[in-house]
Amino acid sequence: MASLPTATAESFNYKVVRQFAIMTVVWGIVGMLVGVLIAAQLLWPSLNFDIPWLTYGRLRPLHTNAVIFAFGGSALFATSYYVVQRTCQVRLFSDKLAAFTFWGWQAVIVAAAISLPMGFTSSKEYAELEWPIDILITVVWVAYAFVFFGTIVKRRVKHIYVANWFFGSYILTIAMLHVVNNLELPVYFMKSYSLYAGVHDAMVQWWYGHNAVGFFLTTSFLGMMYYFIPKQAGRPIYSYRLSIVHFWALAFTYMWAGPHHLIYTSLPDWTQSLGMVFSLILLAPSWGGMINGIMTLSGAWYKLRTDPILKFMVVSLSFYGMSTFEGSMMSIRTVNALSHYTDWTIGHVHSGALGWVAMITFGSLYYLIPRLWGKDKMWSTRLIEVHFWIATIGVVLYIASMWIAGVMQGLMWRATELDGTLTYSFVESVKATYPFYAIRLAGGTLYLAGVFLMAYNVFKTVVGEKAINPPVPTQTADPIRPAASLAKA
Repeated sequence: MASLPTATAESFNYKVVRQFAIMTVVWGIVGMLVGVLIAAQLLWPSLNFDIPWLTYGRLRPLHTNAVIFAFGGSALFATSYYVVQRTCQVRLFSDKLAAFTFWGWQAVIVAAAISLPMGFTSSKEYAELEWPIDILITVVWVAYAFVFFGTIVKRRVKHIYVANWFFGSYILTIAMLHVVNNLELPVYFMKSYSLYAGVHDAMVQWWYGHNAVGFFLTTSFLGMMYYFIPKQAGRPIYSYRLSIVHFWALAFTYMWAGPHHLIYTSLPDWTQSLGMVFSLILLAPSWGGMINGIMTLSGAWYKLRTDPILKFMVVSLSFYGMSTFEGSMMSIRTVNALSHYTDWTIGHVHSGALGWVAMITFGSLYYLIPRLWGKDKMWSTRLIEVHFWIATIGVVLYIASMWIAGVMQGLMWRATELDGTLTYSFVESVKATYPFYAIRLAGGTLYLAGVFLMAYNVFKTVVGEKAINPPVPTQTADPIRPAASLAKA
């Protein structure tokens, strides 16, 4: 393959990448701290201190928005801006627009952190923010698209590496989902009503809701996976052809799976069945991507013994495979009849969010941050190792407790006596769930502790402390070469 044009680090815009990388860690702490607080409130309701701003109903959407859009969104901005520059070998399309996306996105997050505890909400899952903030999100997102695709257009490398396909599809799809789902009629400042009504509103909401998971939390982070795993492993992606098939199959199939959130509702039966069928089909491309990522380590498995960053990445793929399998199974009517409205769903969501999204983010940031600040490696490899094990134990405790609690709840709710009366009252199922909420709190607290360790490690790396581990040889000036070599496939 012909050699790629070279570009020096000075020719790239790393400032905005650094800013988003640091804020990823900051918002990770904030979002997960709120999550731990509301998990504790389920055990001790008095922890809201009779303050309306601190009630569970107001903090829960703050938690989901902080983890998904503040933590996850900042990570995606940082990694997509880094990857598109490195793989295209050009500077970002516009430094001013890139800076606007950073400050604009932080303004969105701060507005959410103020408005949601105050009770301003559209009441739509993952789309609770009111219309003025929705408009700001749209403006920031359009600027993001201009920066990303403008960089693709001015690239110095003919080939568009597959990670950029995934990033590009998530940017376009989220724009469409956000605009369509948030069509609303403003009543006054910070209050609006959806343009849709009844079952139509539910259908549009879960077309948005599931594809927010599918594209904001899956396709986008697969872009992360397709760049950082080959780089950290020092191996080309296992199959470039499979990555393209994975991309197109995922992009087409995910869009149809939303109705599986509305099984046994007023939604037309054929629409429910369509969502179930496409959810089952979705398992094939999902596992294809997981296998492609894991098999990239062929010939480099020995590195897992000493490289905790690779451990984060491989375990994240394992959770990706597990949570996508679980999601497909939960869309089957008979399984859904047991799982829906139970804590099994909570376990499933956090298997994907903590196990897949956060783990691949941690691994990618540990790779990225030293390079952004001109260091050989993170300040402490040992702390990365400790973080990995704390996070892994924490997420396992969390999801296992919710799986058990969810199945138990489903069985208790459907249990009947011979005369048809319910065997258990609802409050009895709540009481039986109590010990599992304690285990979830312990798991969430461990996971949060790991993020604090990461923040300390990042701080020590950024402020310029000498690494406590022996230095490793600096990589070549062209870090995309191992990944780009697969373009010949």
